[in-house]
Amino acid sequence: MSMTEQATGAHHPQPRARSGAPQQHQQQPAIVEHVTGAQSLIRSLEEVGAEIVFGIPGGAILPAYDPMMDSAKVRHVLVRHEQGAGHAATGYAQATGKVGVCMATSGPGATNLVTPIADAHMDSVPLVAITGQVPSPSIGTDAFQEADICGITMPITKHNWLVTDPAEIPRTIAEAFHVASTGRPGPVLVDISKDALQARTVFSWPPQADLPGYRPVTKPHAKQIREAARLIAQAARPVLYVGGGVLKARATAELKVLAELTGAPVTTTLMALGAFPDSHPQHLGMPGMHGSVAAVTALQKADLIVALGARFDDRVTGRLDSFAPYAKIVHADIDPAEIGKNRAADVPIVGDAREVVADLIVALQAEFAEGHQPDYANWWRDLNRWRETYPLGYDRPEDGSLAPQQVIQRIGQLAPKDTIYAAGVGQHQMWAAHFIGHERPATWLNSGGAGTMGYAVPAAMGAKAGAPGRTVWAIDGDGCFQMTNQELVTCALNNIPIKVAVINNGALGMVRQWQTLFYNQRYSNTDLHEAPGTGGRCQGTRVPDFVKLAEAMGCVGLRCEDPAELDAVIEQANAIDDRPVVVDFVVHQDAMVWPMVAAGTSNDEILAARGVRPDFGDSEDE
Repeated sequence: MSMTEQATGAHHPQPRARSGAPQQHQQQPAIVEHVTGAQSLIRSLEEVGAEIVFGIPGGAILPAYDPMMDSAKVRHVLVRHEQGAGHAATGYAQATGKVGVCMATSGPGATNLVTPIADAHMDSVPLVAITGQVPSPSIGTDAFQEADICGITMPITKHNWLVTDPAEIPRTIAEAFHVASTGRPGPVLVDISKDALQARTVFSWPPQADLPGYRPVTKPHAKQIREAARLIAQAARPVLYVGGGVLKARATAELKVLAELTGAPVTTTLMALGAFPDSHPQHLGMPGMHGSVAAVTALQKADLIVALGARFDDRVTGRLDSFAPYAKIVHADIDPAEIGKNRAADVPIVGDAREVVADLIVALQAEFAEGHQPDYANWWRDLNRWRETYPLGYDRPEDGSLAPQQVIQRIGQLAPKDTIYAAGVGQHQMWAAHFIGHERPATWLNSGGAGTMGYAVPAAMGAKAGAPGRTVWAIDGDGCFQMTNQELVTCALNNIPIKVAVINNGALGMVRQWQTLFYNQRYSNTDLHEAPGTGGRCQGTRVPDFVKLAEAMGCVGLRCEDPAELDAVIEQANAIDDRPVVVDFVVHQDAMVWPMVAAGTSNDEILAARGVRPDFGDSEDE
């Protein structure tokens, strides 16, 4: 989405102030220095409050790396792959609420950032990617290591800039941080030609902003708020459908007040886990393809859905034409393009989630004061029956091996308070969503929209770099882990002691689950230990041996295969704080993620377990 299309999105509240918005420096005396373009870039990063840059140098960006050595404010972390730099910047941003920064050279360096930029775009993460470009006279000539990274990333950034004039560097960096962190957060890219970095220029701060048409809206419309409050007061079966936008707006405290004021049930999406405590009696769990039966069914049977910072994506709605057939929709979002995109809204509200929820609280108090107090007793009777009848659970393997759900559940139970969890993508991601207690915001990091395998290790690295005093566990699969595990070298060399749980079932687990259910158990290219041409597994070998691999990268390597040793191994990993730890948890291969709504089907067809279709007592519910 272009910057102009974002123009009517909402502005984040005060905690985003350190993002480098140009107008915030107007009260300070002007800074003027005679520098190179590269020095101007580093000075600009210092002024906008950038703390860490994750990157790799190369020819076109090399001029910027020299003055970075002299900066006392900006720390550079040398990663092993540019994809790792992008995901690390995302993890840093998600854990701290600040803007993440990554840097790469031209050509392949820049294109290796495309995946994490797309990932950040889908999950609305404030990210500034800085890339070097070939000298401006060479642009368009297919010069060595030239790529039109602005053109390539246009669909997956809020905005991007090509800078060939060194005088424009301060203004562009200030604007980049402002655009990334306001309205609906997202990634931006600044591509700077090598000659602009090398040329002499004048660094002047604060710069004059030049963002025509970019006017994020903060305040929701009062009439829409009153109408939403009226519908909530009249509803018999409401649901608060909470998305990641509530976390982005830091509206979790307000959400709790709203939920307890109304008494309505709450569902939190995969991107919103921790926005409302899992342990709260009004929390039904996560909705969607692998959501809890109670959460999925509540949305299907609701007569009112209040969507806050959520986007009605296909993983939540299932088949769209059968989603929530009885419900009116109140949809509040900072991005007006999301409202009505997938499901028509009866009450559309454009605004910052914190301000929307705060205003809703006031409007509902007025409704209740006038005697319009709703009665949800019958609704809660149904909800409680569903969640008591179909709770989340799992079976232990009959052969006595480790259940992956048990491993992840015990990691969550034994981890220190305020531990941050970064999950990869697949079965282990869903089990971590279900079996770790998500009680606090900014403690659950994952790739929701893009579903990027290889996200967990570098994202955990970025989170730990941004929050060094907190424990960070990466919950990864053996498939995901083999995509970006080289960043453990970065962690070891930079004193970033993350902990990695490799849920090792020897397969691409979620794909294998689909092959089991929908492809007659024909396991084509999902067994990670199969010997090509033999049709069988490599017996007696571990390829790779994750313990040896971890040790080769400067980490502590542990292995657990026996449930009796599980707690001791986890506690041993928790006790190591001076280097990264990798634990190879060898788990049963046939474990599946339940509940499940098959892709392309209605949420009414949810299965609580294999072959178990819930009985919702529809005749009573209607």
